[in-house]
Amino acid sequence: MDATKFYINGKWITPESTQHLEVINPSDEKGFSTITLGSQADTDKAVSAAKKAFPAWSASSKEQRIELLERLFETYKARAEEMAQTISQEMGAPIDLARSAQVGAGAAHLKNTIRALKSFNFEHPLGDHAPDNIILHEAVGICALITPWNWPMNQVMLKVAPALAAGCTVVLKPSEISPLSAMLLAEMIDSAGFPEGVFNLVNGDGAGVGSQLSEHRDIDLVSFTGSTRAGKAITIAAADAMKRIGLELGGKGANIIFADADEKAVTRGVRHCFANSGQSCNAPTRMLVEKSVYKQAVETATMIAAKTEVGLAGEEGRHIGPVVSEPQFLKVQALIKKGIEEGATLVAGGEGRPEGFEKGYFVKPTVFADVTPDMTIWSEEIFGPVLAITPFETEEEAIELANDTLYGLTNYIQTSDKEKAHRVARQVRSGMVEINGKSGSAGFPFGGMKQSGNGSREGGVWGLEEFLEVKSVTDW
Repeated sequence: MDATKFYINGKWITPESTQHLEVINPSDEKGFSTITLGSQADTDKAVSAAKKAFPAWSASSKEQRIELLERLFETYKARAEEMAQTISQEMGAPIDLARSAQVGAGAAHLKNTIRALKSFNFEHPLGDHAPDNIILHEAVGICALITPWNWPMNQVMLKVAPALAAGCTVVLKPSEISPLSAMLLAEMIDSAGFPEGVFNLVNGDGAGVGSQLSEHRDIDLVSFTGSTRAGKAITIAAADAMKRIGLELGGKGANIIFADADEKAVTRGVRHCFANSGQSCNAPTRMLVEKSVYKQAVETATMIAAKTEVGLAGEEGRHIGPVVSEPQFLKVQALIKKGIEEGATLVAGGEGRPEGFEKGYFVKPTVFADVTPDMTIWSEEIFGPVLAITPFETEEEAIELANDTLYGLTNYIQTSDKEKAHRVARQVRSGMVEINGKSGSAGFPFGGMKQSGNGSREGGVWGLEEFLEVKSVTDW
């Protein structure tokens, strides 16, 4: 692969731009590839190709789209190891995690999209009372898909697969920090035989290609996953043309552990927080523990953090890898320092690299106890392996603490009392709630409220509907 090229109108082309960026391996801080950061001319070329392809692709049959997506699924599975190696090298996911969760997420979302497409009815009557009133579900149009670095194929496939399934044409701008996995997917889409211009890829940063796509007059929908700060900027940029936007943003999830939780609840919560080196928007980073079991929970969390191994991304094992980049490493270090300065009790980890690492963006698995709502680490999304633990006395206080955040993506509840779990789940303000370590099943709608997103949901039938307009027609 010549990573300096863009995929536009069914071909790998030399960009108009000559501005290059090195892709860094976070395990050793060395560059191993080079991409091009696109210009306005490159963005215009990709949008033009998508616009030209839209009429024919949006009119294609459901069966045609299913056939192409199934072909892509087979290609993706055949090149899974190549994808895993690419993700591990570009963003630092340990290779075993890259093979299972990172690559596996992309496969699962593609499979679930195909399932949703097969059962989706694009035309149906309004109801028995009005059989001549028809409801049509039609492709939104030309879509800009802007994705983050932390779960490359998870987020790319959550957008690309349903957009194509809905009959939209797309321009994908992956994160410039982890772009190579998306370029590998572009190779797969090309070999699967999608028509020219249906899928296009332009690399760039947020200020460049990201802004150009958000403002472009021929883009009908912008789907973005990333920081809340960038989501606000995209909303402003898209407002002038009244574009549809879908935003999946940050999180500061609360993990409420009641005294009657199962014995593995704390261990499960710490490991979930540290997974992917803490770089997940839905990570349970605030552990709220009922006071009667608080001391034991802190001791358990301290022990699990001490047992959490840190290692190179290319090595096999259950360790955590580095965070993705130098800016991210410095941000996490600054927030750990802030936690210490503001009086939280550091019980594990702390500032600096783990012992034995002089290079690489490695962070010590860190746990703070006695964190209070006035502290920075309570409110700010850290995006590293850092856990904050806080005690509570009553169910009402736990709910109040959980909701004391600008975010509302995922909250977690640990209790053996189902009625209590249901009460709390209804009252916490988040788009998703996981009870007793049970993850969402295939097609589970992913998304948040408040500053975690604007009501959009990804996955399954909800993900498909994100890229569809509703048209009402009378006298059918």
